[in-house]
Amino acid sequence: MACSYRDMQQLGDFKLPAFFNYPPYFTLQPVRDTREKQVQLWKELILDYCRTQKIFVIGLEEEFPLFSNPVIERSLSNEAREVFLSALVSEGRAEWLDKGHRKCLILWHRIQDWADIILSFAKDNGLEDSVTTLEEIRTGIESRGTELHGMDRTVLMRALKLLEHKGKLAIFKGTSADDEGVKFSV
Repeated sequence: MACSYRDMQQLGDFKLPAFFNYPPYFTLQPVRDTREKQVQLWKELILDYCRTQKIFVIGLEEEFPLFSNPVIERSLSNEAREVFLSALVSEGRAEWLDKGHRKCLILWHRIQDWADIILSFAKDNGLEDSVTTLEEIRTGIESRGTELHGMDRTVLMRALKLLEHKGKLAIFKGTSADDEGVKFSV
């Protein structure tokens, strides 16, 4: 069954931008101004897609739905993938998880913004001066329907450590990862 142009307007429930069906956007552009626009469009697309799909890590060598468009038979080269992800890293919107730049942690919210979201969550759920586990924050009933639900553990820990550094909470180590907890002092 052949795909039509319309088929790549959506990726699951995610609406793709018009440029996604334009073959040159899958090739790094040699003209500086054009490349800057291309990089900007891809950065926004990657952040938006990862936020709506709750994706925190992108592997450069792994299949990632945004990096290819079967309708126009185009895929991003590894070089293009690295250019777009490196642009996010340089803005503090992503971090390389390894020296070889093969895995990238995507921060559709900066760590400070995640910390603010966690504090609001604690206040909204009456968690001031009480202890809760990291797993309750990530997967508990209270977090359902929030951006915290299903949150990457690495991002969560970084945000919690920032809050601990600011005196907003204390992190308690448990006997296992499942019983690590925090006490908010908002």
